[in-house]
Amino acid sequence: MKQRVRAVLLTGHGTMLVIDRIRPGIAPYQVLVGGGVEDDDPGLEAALLREIREEIAGEATDLRLFHQLENDKDETEHFYTARITTWDFSNRSGPEFQRTDRGEYLLREVPVTADAVGALNLLPPQIKDALLDAIGTGSLTPVP
Repeated sequence: MKQRVRAVLLTGHGTMLVIDRIRPGIAPYQVLVGGGVEDDDPGLEAALLREIREEIAGEATDLRLFHQLENDKDETEHFYTARITTWDFSNRSGPEFQRTDRGEYLLREVPVTADAVGALNLLPPQIKDALLDAIGTGSLTPVP
């Protein structure tokens, strides 16, 4: 079974980072930073830190497992919360950004509120539900 990792990247501004995906013929949607665990990654958290460096030239701390789900592609997705300390989307280096047929990737800060998260077309939908539940219970709070 393929392993994937993604991060709910909380900023010091009371926001979280999402990537807007704009692809021809598909309604715009958002995803969290992350991707597949590679054979040479020493573990899930190391894979996630690598993905954060590749996708947003970022550094994160305080990784905590937030949610896990199995998708219909025989993959297990591990979602972590993390504090993002630095990022530079213009300096991203992931292989997906080298392809012109993949559409656009736009980084955006979204307030960590039920209204703002509820307005997203965040995929997969189960993570949106988990985030809304955590915001509602007060267990997902912005980083001070």
